[in-house]
Amino acid sequence: MSATAAISPEVLAKYEPVIGLEVHVQLLTETKAFCGCANHFGSAPNTNVCPVCLGLPGALPVLNRKAVEFAVLTGLAINCQIRERSIFARKNYFYPDSPKGYQISQFDKPIAEHGWIDVPTADGSIKRIGVTRAHMEEDAGKSIHDGFADSATRTYVDLNRCGTPLIEIVSEPDLRTPDEAYEYLNRLKEILLFAGVSDCNMEEGSLRCDANVSVMPRGSTKFGTKVEVKNVNSFRYIRSALEYEIERQIEVIEAGGRVIQETRLWNQAEGRTYSMRSKEQAHDYRYFPEPDLPPLTATREFADRFEAVARTAKSPRRVANLLLSELGGRLKAAGIELEASPISLPGIVQAADLVEEGKISSKQLKQLFDICFEKGEDFPAVYEREKPQQITDASAIEALIDQVIAANPAQVAQYRGGKKTVAGFFVGQVMRASKGQANPALLNELVAKKLDG
Repeated sequence: MSATAAISPEVLAKYEPVIGLEVHVQLLTETKAFCGCANHFGSAPNTNVCPVCLGLPGALPVLNRKAVEFAVLTGLAINCQIRERSIFARKNYFYPDSPKGYQISQFDKPIAEHGWIDVPTADGSIKRIGVTRAHMEEDAGKSIHDGFADSATRTYVDLNRCGTPLIEIVSEPDLRTPDEAYEYLNRLKEILLFAGVSDCNMEEGSLRCDANVSVMPRGSTKFGTKVEVKNVNSFRYIRSALEYEIERQIEVIEAGGRVIQETRLWNQAEGRTYSMRSKEQAHDYRYFPEPDLPPLTATREFADRFEAVARTAKSPRRVANLLLSELGGRLKAAGIELEASPISLPGIVQAADLVEEGKISSKQLKQLFDICFEKGEDFPAVYEREKPQQITDASAIEALIDQVIAANPAQVAQYRGGKKTVAGFFVGQVMRASKGQANPALLNELVAKKLDG
């Protein structure tokens, strides 16, 4: 029952609710969104974690292919258009159960958008509810506020859920009654279960819903100030929370007050909502493109061409890395699409093979790529003209090492005193003296040999 004072049917009839729902669905993958940790509910706290989902420095995300397939399947099942190109973004906020300090999500280029779901209404007709977007993101961990002897003074954090793949489904503000919202959620759950993308277990957090609700004078086209209602763990409770919040907002307006845009929590035991915080706008999250993940989708033609040429390389993985890092960064800086790249796919394969064979260093490759973009030329032509050579003569490299060791006795003493990381200093000095031409693998081997000797 509502905790608000009774509002007469006549007063209620003066207003029309406007409801939009944001549904977070955990995808039924074996592993997490960006790492190989198990995506499994019920494990001992903080056991299904790794440097990637803990956000440790230097750890890089790798996208789960199955999560993408499930996201596309979800989009199709709710009649969305699947974008040919979607981009991951960082959504920045600070909370104890988010160790990275940001969430990998999608912002202006989601994987799916412009869909709809048909739901039954009270008069027996069918109403079409628009779906604004469905985007991929990762889940946060879980703060545990009770269940421990010292829960009155401490909160515990379980990070097993960090990185679980989610798809967030955002409806248009087309719902007008709590019953319509209830039917929409039931219909959406049926679709998700049938598609096999989630188990939709609300008790385990596999499906969670936030509701945005406002009221406006009946017949108006201008929406009122919306309030977000969170912490609702069943469809029946969502209906009750909406009923309460609609009446609360009408009471505020009828008393001459103003509804405040905020986030409120539903307390089922008391049958009422409580203010949690002022509602953030998108700009408060400081969204920006995720620098460690490339755009999600590409044309089938390009994908086929890439796979064909990658098979001819000595290391297809190195080809992929060059494509995503060295080439991708330059394309982004130049503001051009992959198809307009001056470096062709065969050119990338040649570059990858030269590095793999030790004929050029990573630094030399970067320099050659820079020339390709500066001159608008493909890699084979630039390499043939510039022809950088590595020094692979051990005696020549040893001579350079001897010079550097003689000039830096303090660093030699540090190394031989146990500070082995100083070896990197000598490698850098020799590489500088050789103008970047010393073979890196041979150089590292000879520096260690000389210092240890």
